[in-house]
Amino acid sequence: MLQCHDVVISYGERRILQKVSLSVAARGLVGVLGPNGSGKTTLLKVLSGALTPETGTVTLGGQGLGTFAPSLLARRLAVVPQETHLAFDYSVLEIVLMGRYPHLGPFEFEGPADFASAHAALNATGTDHLAERAFNTLSGGEKQRVVIASALAQLGEGTPDATTAGRVLLLDEPTAALDLRYQLEVAALLGRLHDRQDMTIVLTTHDVQFAARVCSELVLLGDGHVIAQGPPQDVLTTEQIAALYGIRVDQAAMFAATVSAGVRP
Repeated sequence: MLQCHDVVISYGERRILQKVSLSVAARGLVGVLGPNGSGKTTLLKVLSGALTPETGTVTLGGQGLGTFAPSLLARRLAVVPQETHLAFDYSVLEIVLMGRYPHLGPFEFEGPADFASAHAALNATGTDHLAERAFNTLSGGEKQRVVIASALAQLGEGTPDATTAGRVLLLDEPTAALDLRYQLEVAALLGRLHDRQDMTIVLTTHDVQFAARVCSELVLLGDGHVIAQGPPQDVLTTEQIAALYGIRVDQAAMFAATVSAGVRP
């Protein structure tokens, strides 16, 4: 479904991604796990087409990202950033309607189908009751769910062709700065979106327990290298946790024991 092969990215003289290769199957729920500075956000930008690799390839459904028309790619692939900052005081509904941009022609305004898609996306994220609220009055968890709703509207939520083609949702640290209650809400939401729809989800996180609980497959990214890829129970070993986070094996063993209970079945 979504693949990158031997991707290299540098910022100045610093190599951020070093021949990174990974494969995300259709309807996969994949977490890219690694410490701060490991290259997770850069990798997500590469997978979204926002960054072009110096060398290597990125494909969606076997087609190079660079060969897609921008509006077509935006209907297939949406990104939820780590933080959303707004210049104006938009309502929740306005935020979600912004996701409909790839479905509109030049100078075209939103029509009934766009409003229906926006409300379907709000319903899917449990935020339809917030539609008239100002975005900046929401809690952190509510804001995150609304931004996810905007991404769903971008991907065609509630439209007849919404599930006819594989869609990809990319999320950068979706639980960063959220307290435990909202982390659990976002985790449950991502599980529902994945399980009930023809949707592929890729997220980045440094939270091992969140990744183990939510994802069916993990990519361990350390220092710009893929250390391992596979089911959480296979990759979250004592040795690989120690290598990923640069901690002692005995510390990793204690941590691995606490994580294993929350691994997604």
